[in-house]
Amino acid sequence: MQIKKAIVPVAGWGTRRLPVTKVIEKAMLPIGNRPLVDYVVEDCAKAGIEDIYIVIDEKPFSQIRAYYEENEKLDNYLIARGKADRVELAKTDREGVRIHFYAQKNVDERYGSAEPVAQVVEEFGIDEPTAILMGDDFSYNADGSSDLARMMELVKTVDDSAMLATEISMDDVEKFGVLKVDDGVLTGIYEKPKRENAPSNLINISKYIMSPKLLQRIVKYCRDNNFGPKDQEYLITDPIISHIKDGDKIFVMPIQGEYLDGGSLDGWLHANQVIYGKH
Repeated sequence: MQIKKAIVPVAGWGTRRLPVTKVIEKAMLPIGNRPLVDYVVEDCAKAGIEDIYIVIDEKPFSQIRAYYEENEKLDNYLIARGKADRVELAKTDREGVRIHFYAQKNVDERYGSAEPVAQVVEEFGIDEPTAILMGDDFSYNADGSSDLARMMELVKTVDDSAMLATEISMDDVEKFGVLKVDDGVLTGIYEKPKRENAPSNLINISKYIMSPKLLQRIVKYCRDNNFGPKDQEYLITDPIISHIKDGDKIFVMPIQGEYLDGGSLDGWLHANQVIYGKH
């Protein structure tokens, strides 16, 4: 079974990267000469995804939408000044991939990783296994391969949900959601545990393939709860934990590439050092 759809949430204020995110959307922060989110889109294209639903804010102008749309004025400018060779450089579409933009409703009141997924599933009636990829981090393979594609192959064999993970130093586990895994299957997620309490050094990198059953569980979680802005976020890990507690399986696959997180300043600087040296 080929996965054809992906949901990429990028809405929100990007508070970890203030003050620059007052004027630049977090997913548009540059890694080398491309925005952060484009590495996620590129991975989708490599894996054979045909429809990408990018969840943006309800704003009059979206930098991400502008990046992926054609800019005829720019093309004409380049051609008129004898720089027609740069028209191709300005192209950002991916062959065989359709990008759909969805403006998340009530993003300031219903904040978190689960709500944008629930809204897209409802809005577009998605009822098939779908990749869920947060838009501020990615797995980088210097050989040009795709960990998402590898996860798709795993899902074909197990016919269930799956997620990517990466190993980190035990000294850093207090910063992440740490996974408990038994024979390749997720049995728990522990948010920012103390080193002595961490079940492993495998962390969640928010890259999933979710079955229709798990997608509907996320929708139900969001619709059955009405958290206030100061209560808690609508976390995608909450319905994931409920899913495995009810006996459903989520397989865990460690990535072969390097995990790069552009959402933090240190991670963004490191990602630029890795990518800029390769291109």
